[in-house]
Amino acid sequence: MSFPTKRYAGMFDLSGRTAVVTGGGGALCGTMAQCLGELGVKVAVLDLRLEKAEERAASIRNAGGEAGAFACDVLDEKELGACAGSIAGMWGAPDFLVNGAGGNAPGGTTAEEFLEREMLRDDKGGGFFDLGLEGFSKVFDLNFLGTVLPTKAFSRGMVERGKGSIVNMSSMSAITPLTKTSAYSSAKAAVTNFTRWLAVHFSHLGVRVNALAPGFFMTEQLRFMYVDRETGGPTPRAKKVLAHTPMGRYGEPQDLLGALVWLLSDSSSFVTGSVIPIDGGFSSYTI
Repeated sequence: MSFPTKRYAGMFDLSGRTAVVTGGGGALCGTMAQCLGELGVKVAVLDLRLEKAEERAASIRNAGGEAGAFACDVLDEKELGACAGSIAGMWGAPDFLVNGAGGNAPGGTTAEEFLEREMLRDDKGGGFFDLGLEGFSKVFDLNFLGTVLPTKAFSRGMVERGKGSIVNMSSMSAITPLTKTSAYSSAKAAVTNFTRWLAVHFSHLGVRVNALAPGFFMTEQLRFMYVDRETGGPTPRAKKVLAHTPMGRYGEPQDLLGALVWLLSDSSSFVTGSVIPIDGGFSSYTI
């Protein structure tokens, strides 16, 4: 007896639909945008740096897809509104939103894992009391408000149409706060909470809201924490990360694609409010 594959062939089909990808000029979200474009999705690539967005959009078009590049600050509601209007004029309201803009920075990170008494006595710095509000706010706002504001700008058409899928980028640090990364961990915990709240809020109107929670991916934004500037080798923290990751490696951008396509497609039509770990077993491992 042959298996009736035709019955399920369209479960993951995204072709003909439109997606907005914020942070689409970066390594992780650029790979997501590329994947969606090659699957027949019309992709609006948004990035703070227009040249990066254009580079990715050109790559999608060279692969036979359809894409447009937009310079956009995800913390600027006027810019977001202008992008939403331009995209709607090209393709109509989007079917999908991938909130990928975010990242960490030294200004929201302590130099030391533990605050020791001598750090206070000798005024050595490196702990919680040395975090500046500007650096902390910059990281927090980029990750949290940089998810909330694009959602306001791009989800209304989905709600009015009664169908759509939003995928936010959470993190392992939202599940268990990582040492040093105070602002980033707090923001990603807020993204997780917002994802679940919005999933319920939109549930009667046909729009699903989920999130991916990547483990450790070697991006340029995190290189300062995991690559020793002097030797070029792994920092002690990087060694600890890999020792706590059962699969023994950093994630690659392609590792996010299967879960992304699943969450955007009709194959996950009863999935909303979920946060999917993509972490090589990091969140499951203890000792």
